[in-house]
Amino acid sequence: MSSLPPSGPAPDDPYGFGVPVDRHGTWCTQWDYVEDRFGVPDLLPFTISDMDFETAPEIMAALRGRLDHGVLGYSRWRQDDFLSAIVHWYTTRHATAVDPGSIVYAPSVVYQLSQLLRLWSEPGDGVVAHTPMYDAFPATVAAHGRRLRSCPLDDWAELERLLALPDTAVLLLCSPHNPTGRVWSADELDRMARLCARYGVAVISDEIHSDLAHAPHVHRPWALHGDGSRWAVITSASKSFNIPALTGSYGIIGDPPSRDAYLRQLKEADGLSSPAVLSLVGHIAAYREGAPWLDSLRAYLAGNLAVVGDRLERAFPQLGWEPPQAGYLAWIDLRPLDVDDDALQRELVEVEKVAIMPGAAYGSPGRVRLNVGCPRSKAEQGVDALVRALRRLG
Repeated sequence: MSSLPPSGPAPDDPYGFGVPVDRHGTWCTQWDYVEDRFGVPDLLPFTISDMDFETAPEIMAALRGRLDHGVLGYSRWRQDDFLSAIVHWYTTRHATAVDPGSIVYAPSVVYQLSQLLRLWSEPGDGVVAHTPMYDAFPATVAAHGRRLRSCPLDDWAELERLLALPDTAVLLLCSPHNPTGRVWSADELDRMARLCARYGVAVISDEIHSDLAHAPHVHRPWALHGDGSRWAVITSASKSFNIPALTGSYGIIGDPPSRDAYLRQLKEADGLSSPAVLSLVGHIAAYREGAPWLDSLRAYLAGNLAVVGDRLERAFPQLGWEPPQAGYLAWIDLRPLDVDDDALQRELVEVEKVAIMPGAAYGSPGRVRLNVGCPRSKAEQGVDALVRALRRLG
């Protein structure tokens, strides 16, 4: 098993992002269960999109305070502390006014996706999404009996063709885009909105990476582009503040009848109206007090991505790799090197002892997705292992 070198907080790293945290033995998907996907235990993982950093101290303090109360009974998400924190966040971080009455709760973003697919489409209907694609989308769409229609990121003619099909019901947007880190511009989002309105297509916008856009790129919530028709933003603080284990998410549903139908399903059919109370506490603390931590995190992640870019440029300038516009997932197009995907994975797993996601998992062979939401020492190990493996295959 690869080991991480010890280090301590640096003056320019006040939250200690550079200090490794041992996640072994914590039921951690990325570290303890890497064998499930790669067939080999004890690999150094750069896989599932969570981060190896400690959660913001403001969130941890709020969680401890709630636990110290000593009673963990049924709770409510439809209360001012939770709703006003979300409204505050959208106002201060995204310059977007959100009606608190349009906010809904959910145990997860994928749960929201499932319920909205049921509301806005029928079995056999088409659901359009961009390729490469977050790997949960195809499975969720298929599980509901809908037909996934894939569209390349920049193929606007194909996007319109697919949206115009009479049985296309939903555009499933990932904004910012996972796995590429693409931040959609205001003009691009306006263009999508016009197309969806023209063809009567509902929009579900997964914006879970929205707080991790890197300057000068600016995330624009779909709430700025919806025209009162059927649209929803589905999101959570879980990615940006590294709290996915708390579960819990929230959405913004623009259409009141759809919102009412969603909430009936949540409460009456699924019995999920009592939320995970620690998730509420975590979201409130993140959105009220976590902005300095998040800004420091984004700067640290930008440094990690710069390291990846520098080492790839020195080793393989023909790749012309540039950091993503958002997030901590380095999406690397290796096709100019003409390497075999299976051979590369064997080198990475069997020789380098690292787990790096193959692009085929997102419908795009010839690429890899390297998670650098981790101390810089680990990010360096990952990109160096990739470079060595590619050199041997070259």
